[in-house]
Amino acid sequence: MQKSDLPASPSRASLAATAPSGILDGLRQQRAGEMSPGGLARDSVARAQASQAVLKAFTCINPALPDAAAAGPLAGIPFGVKDLMATADMVTANGSRIHAGHVPAADAWVVARLRSLGGFVTGKTVTTEFAWRQPGPTCNPWNTAHTPGGSSSGSAAAVAAGVVSAALGTQTLGSVIRPAAFCGVVGMKPSRGAIARTGVHPLSGSMDHVGVFARSVSDAGYLLSWLIGTDAADRHGVPLPAFSVAPETGIVPLEKPRFAVMHTTVFERASPAQKAVLASAADALRTAGAVVEPVELPAAFDTVWTDTMTLIDAEAAVIYGPICDRYPELVSAHVHGLVERGRQLRAETYLQAHDRQQALRDVFTQVLHDYDCVLTLPAAGEAPRGLDDTGDGSFCTPWSFLGVPAITMPVTLSENGLPLGVQLVSAYRNDLRLLRAARWCETVLGFSAACPIHY
Repeated sequence: MQKSDLPASPSRASLAATAPSGILDGLRQQRAGEMSPGGLARDSVARAQASQAVLKAFTCINPALPDAAAAGPLAGIPFGVKDLMATADMVTANGSRIHAGHVPAADAWVVARLRSLGGFVTGKTVTTEFAWRQPGPTCNPWNTAHTPGGSSSGSAAAVAAGVVSAALGTQTLGSVIRPAAFCGVVGMKPSRGAIARTGVHPLSGSMDHVGVFARSVSDAGYLLSWLIGTDAADRHGVPLPAFSVAPETGIVPLEKPRFAVMHTTVFERASPAQKAVLASAADALRTAGAVVEPVELPAAFDTVWTDTMTLIDAEAAVIYGPICDRYPELVSAHVHGLVERGRQLRAETYLQAHDRQQALRDVFTQVLHDYDCVLTLPAAGEAPRGLDDTGDGSFCTPWSFLGVPAITMPVTLSENGLPLGVQLVSAYRNDLRLLRAARWCETVLGFSAACPIHY
């Protein structure tokens, strides 16, 4: 492929009329003959090229021309793929200087699945180093002086800015939910093991999830319905009950869902504006006919934050210890710290944390017995100013530790014009019910603000 074969980088003004639609809208456009699969993908590549100077959401953009005859349930839909997921035709650097220029021999399971369904990979999106704390260059499209969150920074920003219809990310602590909340898009972390992680660079086997970013709850649900699956090489894979989503109707909302409003022990760290959004959302949902009641987590859940870091530190030390030893000058202080903490842990401490993880997941299922899902905070507030830190993941930590499904959606803008949203969480493997409750919330709460940087 010669460089001259690629589409030229048009101006933002010339792309405005062809701003990418979400997944279901894109499929409807194709059925109506308004756009071809190849046209959707080519426009996305052009937007990716035009956005790079400001947004910096991609580590590389796909050099291949899209297949105009692409077929399948995701035919021609353009996606961003986090640079933690192996791609056989593009560099996968895992956000690290160590792997700069590395092109894997095969696609990650989820990437191969996406492509087999007709999806087009517009490019690889920026991740923090090894999905940990060292930020990449991506900025928030609502205000470029603010972080997009992390570690799935580029995926969230690319969807928010209209570069791709949806994107893949990963979450160990809050790396899907938090950047989705900061960038004003829908982000979903399904139950752990629902999407095979083969070919996705690990951070912590006990905590890692593959998740999705989308324009709407129905888009997220439709995508998840096609991506769920296990692989023998991922020993943590747990198949979800299969479900389907009709492209014409999207996710069917629950009727009068029941919400448990939960404030975890980090609630007081949230900004007044973020707390107010949660309270006003609860009032709006209650007025619309839902049951919305405060529910406390048992005191046993107070150990979640310590246990989470025990699992991550111990498992990351095994994965990244040899890398730190071999390339000490090419690894950030954040990853070195992770390894140092993990090497100091006793095996007994790790095993106890692992046992509590399963036990508390079962307890959580009982706590939610009378409710469809939890209504809670996705983050401490709006995206922090600056690009040196991706924000606080503590508000997502309990749900990642439990491995239960979680979704966030934008609700309003802060006084500074940055998105603020809510997070919904359900019991393990209750992903479809969560999506249906979220779809109901989406119709009640609404969100129509346009991202100021849009391609």
